[in-house]
Amino acid sequence: MTSSSSPSQDSQRRAHAYPEGLRADALMEEDVAWSHDIDGERDGDQLDRSERAALRRVVGLSTELEDVTEVEYRQLRLERVVLVGVWTTGTAADADNSLAELAALAETAGALVLDGVIQRRDKPDAATYIGSGKALELRDIVLETGADTVICDGELSPGQLIQLEDVVKVKVIDRTALILDIFAQHAKSREGKAQVALAQMQYMLPRLRGWGQSLSRQMGGGRGGLATRGPGETKIETDRRRIREKMAKMRREIAEMKTGRDVKRQERRRNKVPSVAIAGYTNAGKSSLLNRLTGAGVLVENALFATLDPTVRRAETPSGRLYTLADTVGFVRHLPHHLVEAFRSTMEEVGDSDLILHVVDGSHPVPEEQLAAVREVIRDVGATNVPEIVVINKADAADPLVLQRLLRVEKQSIAISARTGQGIEELLTLIDDKLPRPSVEVEAVVPYTHGKLVARAHTEGEVISEEHTAEGTLLKARVHAELAAELAPYTPAATA
Repeated sequence: MTSSSSPSQDSQRRAHAYPEGLRADALMEEDVAWSHDIDGERDGDQLDRSERAALRRVVGLSTELEDVTEVEYRQLRLERVVLVGVWTTGTAADADNSLAELAALAETAGALVLDGVIQRRDKPDAATYIGSGKALELRDIVLETGADTVICDGELSPGQLIQLEDVVKVKVIDRTALILDIFAQHAKSREGKAQVALAQMQYMLPRLRGWGQSLSRQMGGGRGGLATRGPGETKIETDRRRIREKMAKMRREIAEMKTGRDVKRQERRRNKVPSVAIAGYTNAGKSSLLNRLTGAGVLVENALFATLDPTVRRAETPSGRLYTLADTVGFVRHLPHHLVEAFRSTMEEVGDSDLILHVVDGSHPVPEEQLAAVREVIRDVGATNVPEIVVINKADAADPLVLQRLLRVEKQSIAISARTGQGIEELLTLIDDKLPRPSVEVEAVVPYTHGKLVARAHTEGEVISEEHTAEGTLLKARVHAELAAELAPYTPAATA
């Protein structure tokens, strides 16, 4: 079966046919024809079918190093990968951004990106994801670059993985497997490791496969002679049963660990300490913001999914009110549903909070897509009714026009830089305004022997004024109903 050649291959072949002076013009015309087609300014039917269907190289994805000695050193540890995506909807820029994000994920996992190609299709091919002809072209690119792995920008079915591997002759993984691998590398706590292991097993279960007689455990049916009669369970069936048993055990362990975190959360609620959850796209700067607001010293790394284990720290508003800040796992477009399920207990920090700081990377080419992806996951964990402040981070590196657009569209938003401290004071004031306030205003003269009540008014409520008198501490404050009841004996009406 013959396959259509790509624009880059055609241009290489045509280079010999043109005189030197005309070669640049010819290449430029070809680029213009391609860009007009993808931008919708020109009817696609005016181009040859082969040119419209060809794999399109995405420029600027290669992370191969120039220094030979460093390349040789890194190749001992890093897989060499080619990325492939299927562009079904949106603009060419959207498709490029998606593949660029896949490249960042691959680098985070420790791979060396050699090349990236995109195939324009109405929908992914049911057999090989990109179609049989394009799979052969991809095999040529793999041979040309010396890659040992192909990463597809989507979740592939078990059949698609097998058939694409059969054509390209190297390992094929999909976006879901890549994200699971990153999570496995970054999980540090016992709970985080258990959640990742559960998600990996959910992903692996339908993808187990083996070859030939190695599958046979007992033949069944009695045709194999002595010691072979039995239920006929194959090796794959045995493996699947073991995985299901492990998954059940993991779920029980995660449920037990969740109980411990629930107890801590209930303790904070009992003490009436408001909670704020920092949510957002991966690498948007959530941990940097937590450090800036609390001095927590949490790991900050320019890598996707550097934070997997939720970190809770105490903080204080400018008016002196205590609250907790929780740093949560980052989200990403097309986050595998296995991970959403496995990390649901961790993400409950977002659903149970009084306020969400939704951090978005202001320097990203399309921050609106990040906002939409995070809100989709927030909906999944049932946190739609929690008030939200959109925190546009990295304002020092962002395009001013993009910042203006976001601030105009998002009503409750603020531009900051966690790195430089720009806008942090304004953000703290905004948090103070948005946190739920105690509902009862009281005035009481608290005896000095009951100083704990005054201390609780400071930690649980909002002290308006405080004065030391001969009878005790004259306190005016906004407090919750429970503390108001305890202060009631010392109010003017009660002592009159």
